[in-house]
Amino acid sequence: MRPTLPLRLSGLLIVLVALGLAGCGRKSDADANAAPSGAASAPGKAASAPPPQMVGVVKVVQADVPVSLEASGTVTALQSVDLRAQTTSTVAQVLVKDGQDVKQGQLLFRFDDRADRASLEKARAQLARDRAAQADLERQFKRAQELVAQNFVSRSALDTAQANLEAGQALVRSDEAAVQAAQVTTSYNELRAPISGRVGIVSVFPGSLVQANATALPLVNIAQLDPISIAFTVPESQLGHLLAATRGGALEAEALPVSGAARGAAPVKGRVTVVDNLVDSTTGTIKVKAEFDNKAHTMWPGQYVRVRVTLRTLKDATVVPQAAIIMRGTTERSVYVVAPDNTAKLVTVQVRQTLGEQAVVDGLEAGQQVVVDGKQNLRPGTPLRLQAAVVRAAGAPASSAAAASAAASGNAP
Repeated sequence: MRPTLPLRLSGLLIVLVALGLAGCGRKSDADANAAPSGAASAPGKAASAPPPQMVGVVKVVQADVPVSLEASGTVTALQSVDLRAQTTSTVAQVLVKDGQDVKQGQLLFRFDDRADRASLEKARAQLARDRAAQADLERQFKRAQELVAQNFVSRSALDTAQANLEAGQALVRSDEAAVQAAQVTTSYNELRAPISGRVGIVSVFPGSLVQANATALPLVNIAQLDPISIAFTVPESQLGHLLAATRGGALEAEALPVSGAARGAAPVKGRVTVVDNLVDSTTGTIKVKAEFDNKAHTMWPGQYVRVRVTLRTLKDATVVPQAAIIMRGTTERSVYVVAPDNTAKLVTVQVRQTLGEQAVVDGLEAGQQVVVDGKQNLRPGTPLRLQAAVVRAAGAPASSAAAASAAASGNAP
């Protein structure tokens, strides 16, 4: 029996409703599945851009840079004299005190000179006696000449008178020499300063016995303290540069105390005076001496110091901290430079000279900012967050180094 029309219409309506419900269910499932993936895509996009790296930077500067060599040296007196007695006697007076400054020719010691003065007077008396005898011989010689002229005596008598006169003259000259020797011996009883300088510790007192003995303990030492010299050695590899610099005129030097209260004081200026004429083959070094003004007596003989000698000056050199330089391989050197978009840019440089914690390089321009701190975490193109780096120059105090670094970094945030 065939179904009626109303029944078929109601069946069709039921099918359409079922299909609509199924489509809604699939759409809901699709929306539910799509929602988590869409939510996860936003963090994925954020993770693709790395965060900026915090780095310390300084500005590349351009300046005249002195090229120097440093060496350890010892302060030595230009002149130093050990005073010893030249006669055997006792000390009568000590006219100098420990540590006193003396002038050349100043009287320092007097010895007991009574015996020497007696010998001098004896020599003078002998001279007076022989001069009187010489005068008598001169008169005899003149009379002999007159008698010979009148033929009263023979020629041999005149010759005898002349010989006696010449012997008397020789005896007088001998006596004069004896007087001079006695005067010299007497002068040994006064000991004067042969140079100007500072006296050390006096080792004798009034009444002490002194002897003319080269091995005896010196009475005192005198050392010249102004000007003063410093002796130091440099490697023979620097000899060519050192000689070339000395040919150009006076070579400046600086003395830098390394111990005591003088540490941190301003360097003392001087000049190189001599380069030794041979290289020590056992150590491969050559000796050099420099002379310094020492009116304030800031340097003392035997003191250990550092000496800096300026060989030449690099004009308008490009200077960066050595800490900014990255070693790549055996010869290649590079630095990270801050690009205009605040990202890291790797630039190859050539190191011309290293000066303490600074380096003179080619390949950079003044005003560029180079990364000093944090470069180990960088790659080319890494976004940067900048701050001023503290770079201490060689020999500079920490406070001044911080100020210099802040000034060099300019407007770095």
